[in-house]
Formats: sequence, structure tokens, C-alpha cells
Amino acid sequence: MIEKHIVLEDIDPVVFYGVNNGHLQMIKSLYPKLRIVARDNVIRILGDSGEMERFEEQIENMRRHVLKYNTISEEDIIDIVNGQKTKADAVKGVVCYSLSGRPIKSRSENQQRLIDAFEQNDMVFAVGPAGTGKTYLSIALAVRALKEKTAKKIILSRPAVEAGEKLGFLPGDMKEKIDPYLQPLYDALEDMIPAVKLQDMMDKHVIQIAPLAFMRGRTLSDAVVILDEAQNTTPAQIRMFLTRMGWNTKMIITGDMTQIDLPKNQLSGLKEALRILTGIEGIGVVELTKKDIVRHKLVTRIVNAYEAADKEMKGDKQENN
Repeated sequence: MIEKHIVLEDIDPVVFYGVNNGHLQMIKSLYPKLRIVARDNVIRILGDSGEMERFEEQIENMRRHVLKYNTISEEDIIDIVNGQKTKADAVKGVVCYSLSGRPIKSRSENQQRLIDAFEQNDMVFAVGPAGTGKTYLSIALAVRALKEKTAKKIILSRPAVEAGEKLGFLPGDMKEKIDPYLQPLYDALEDMIPAVKLQDMMDKHVIQIAPLAFMRGRTLSDAVVILDEAQNTTPAQIRMFLTRMGWNTKMIITGDMTQIDLPKNQLSGLKEALRILTGIEGIGVVELTKKDIVRHKLVTRIVNAYEAADKEMKGDKQENN
């Protein structure tokens, strides 16, 4: 009889053990010759060396399943123990999975182009209206890279357009002041990574979320770096950001040209970057349209209504001139 300890790394043990330890009890019943005790993320096993070796291999397969899919069912456990593929393994084209086990994948042709462009280029521009999944899909690609260990960290940034005097009037320390600008990035991450694990990754700077101004002077290596809302950067800001790129790094720059919040006399850095950089080898440009909107159906109608109003306003101005 020998004793071993297995550490469940990178996953939430609560998900692994199941509700009221239901999964753990099932695992124990499948290995009656072993004495199995679990506490936190450590499983202690006592028993025959041959049986224990098989147990270790299958527990590791279960751990990888939870790491990839963020969930595991009793049916999955039985399939893994029997050496069969789980139902989730049969689903193709998935980038990663939400905490509820929902597959995150392309839902339109242009979203698939974004995924393909990320795989084929080191820098990708994704431009399109609200609701087309630019940010969410980009973060999913970054989370996948982190899980597959093709990147060591994720760096997310946004320009805080009101980072001047108005920011000073907000309560709290600097983090509390800038967090409202970065909340959409937190929302996406919280849908893909368990809260405790996410906080641990942020504490260890594996995942970093910061306003664009904090990027100056840095070299960003071994990372997936995402600049969101890039239409609100100045030419100097986006140039500074793009030149932060280090070794083994991929960048995704997202933006919506219809939501520029800069002063009227200020050129959007994203618009200038697209003019200068389109066609350069290693840089992909993906344009998403109203057809790619994946939010509530009213979002499409709202976008259409505002586009019609903008055209009407431009027509009135031309007539008056």
C-alpha cells in the first residue's frame, strides 16, 4: 500500500467535486479498492500502486476537462473512466467555454474571420458596430491562449477618454477611479474564468487590466494584448500602444467608428492606423457589420435607426450649404 497526493492545479475544486461532493462520491465508487480523501484542491489516495497509477491518469484527464470546459458532469466522468470521448469533445470550432459550460465560438462569418485572422497574424484590427462580439471574442481568444500556454499573460487596455479633470472628481483611489472605464473587460473575463481564479491571476499579474496611459514605456512580451475602444485613441496614443509589442506577443485592436467620443477637431488614432497599416504583412484587418450583431434583436434596429438619422442629417447639411 502506498500513499500519494494529487494537486488540482488551475481549476476550481468546487466544480471538480460537484454539488454536495456528488462527483467526488461517484469517483470513489468507481475506485472501491482505493481510499480517497479530498480537501481543498488536494486529493489524497491510499492503495495499490497499479490501481493508483490508473486513477492518477484519469483524474488528470478530468482536471483537463474542467480546465477546458469549465464544467464536468457525471456522464463526462464515466466517459473519461471508460476511455471514451465526452459530448463536449465532439463540438467543433469552440474557442473556449463559459463558466456555465456554454461553448464560445463564432456566430457569424465575420466573427470566424476574426478567429482566423488571430491565428494567422500577430496583430489584428477588428472594427464594427456595437454588439458584434469584437471584445468578447477577442478576450475568449486570449483566455484560450493562456489555457493552452501559448501566452503567459493577458493584458487588456482601454483609453479613458475622460481621464483628465473629470476623473479627479470620482471617489476612491486610482484603481477605483479607472475601474468604471474597464468594467466591460471585467465582465467578459468573469464569464470565462472562476472568480477566485481570476482574482488570483490578477494578483499575480497574469491578467492585467489598465488604462492606455499606463502602457507608456513598457515592452509587452509573451502575451495576448487587447486594446478595446481604440476609436477613442489619438494618433499618438495608438502609435505608442502598437510599438509596445514584444517577442511572442499577439495584439488585437477593436473599435467602432460610429462611437468616437474625441473632440470634433481630433482625428481618431484608429482611423489613421487603419489607413497607414492596412496591407502590411502580419497585420490582419476584419470588418464586422450589422449582420454580425449578436445582442438583443433591438440592438440591430437601434443601429439601423441611428444610421438612417445620421444620413438624413448629412443630407440636410449638404442642402443648407
